[in-house]
Amino acid sequence: MNRNDRAITGFAMAGHGLVHTYELAVPILLTVWLVEFPVTSATLGTVVAVGYGLFGVGALPAGVLVDRFGSRALVVGCTLGMGLAFLLLSVLPGVVGIAVALALWGTAASVYHPAGLTLISKGVEERGAAFAYHGMAGNAGIVAGPFLTALLLVVGDWRVAVAALAVPALVATVVGLRVEFDETAAVGGGAAADGGDAPETDIGSLSEFLTASRAVFTVGFLTVFALVLFNGLYYRGMLTFLPGLLSDFLEPLVGASAPAPGPLSEGPAAGEFDRSRYLYAGLLAVGIGGQYVGGRLTDAVAPERGLVIALSSLVAIALAFVPASGSLPALLAVSVALGFTLFGMQPLTQATIAKYSPPEHRGLSFGYTYLAIFGIGALGASVTGWVLTYGSTRLLFAVLAGFAAVALALALSLVVRGE
Repeated sequence: MNRNDRAITGFAMAGHGLVHTYELAVPILLTVWLVEFPVTSATLGTVVAVGYGLFGVGALPAGVLVDRFGSRALVVGCTLGMGLAFLLLSVLPGVVGIAVALALWGTAASVYHPAGLTLISKGVEERGAAFAYHGMAGNAGIVAGPFLTALLLVVGDWRVAVAALAVPALVATVVGLRVEFDETAAVGGGAAADGGDAPETDIGSLSEFLTASRAVFTVGFLTVFALVLFNGLYYRGMLTFLPGLLSDFLEPLVGASAPAPGPLSEGPAAGEFDRSRYLYAGLLAVGIGGQYVGGRLTDAVAPERGLVIALSSLVAIALAFVPASGSLPALLAVSVALGFTLFGMQPLTQATIAKYSPPEHRGLSFGYTYLAIFGIGALGASVTGWVLTYGSTRLLFAVLAGFAAVALALALSLVVRGE
């Protein structure tokens, strides 16, 4: 990588890691809030869902803003907003305060993926390597979020822990304002005086938005949009309920979990430290390697072909999960395969989005696709929750396999169209 590639990649890695650190800190904090506040799980679940919903829905307007103002300004605004949101979370009173702070976090975090991915796709020459490192940083945040939050809760009140979590985002904001790079080095165009570049396209009205959207939604991009939507249903449906399912699978194999040792056994977050949580965290950690391999693969093969391989694997993994649950080695193997493949396909997905979208509307393109992945894809949790309630675990994994199978068919259509 050249100097510009390294600067952009490091800048984007910091933002990506922080977004997912805060995303996965919230479930640990939820265990504390359920003890501290006299409200039901349904109420707090709805409050949290507001933040997560905005995290997905905000991606589309964020994509428009990226094309209008450039990536640097949006990523810096994202880290600043997340830091301020967690500072507010540490001081605002009651459940209403939590709702306000998490809504601010979701709004700020929604900006990141359109901005960060546009920055890499337009500014980095070695795009595959950058997507790999970028994805690894996101997975590092996914793993770090729950554990860092739980450790902070051991040594202090949850409000102190939340205030401490705000510090990295504020530091990243200061550093992000100072780092220099050319945002469009990989697609042409000169750098601005400060090392950035003015975006090529302004969308300043509804008619311009509709015109730009028509330019984005070619047949190829529409296929990619549908593909990532079904992948988002698989992702959210699988990861939302997997901790509880792993606990159910592990208990007959290794017995019930013992209480967490030391101070953790006394805190409200203690329940997060049973064996299933360690396996879940390990699964997420394996995804770091998957992200790297998937990113490097984008430099070696057409990303659509890589997606065919990954999605075929996800179908097989979903169908194998229940049969594998009868043996500890098999359960560990299928869990590792899931973490590696689920996160390994993300760089391939991002490269495919970039391939089928026009550079002048790249931010809008990522806005649409992350609306599909995190916004519409969030329905995966509702669908699979309904299946678990009224169906069976085996049916759940069959439904998940069906999501991946539809995405696989769409990926195959891209390969055939390309040939």
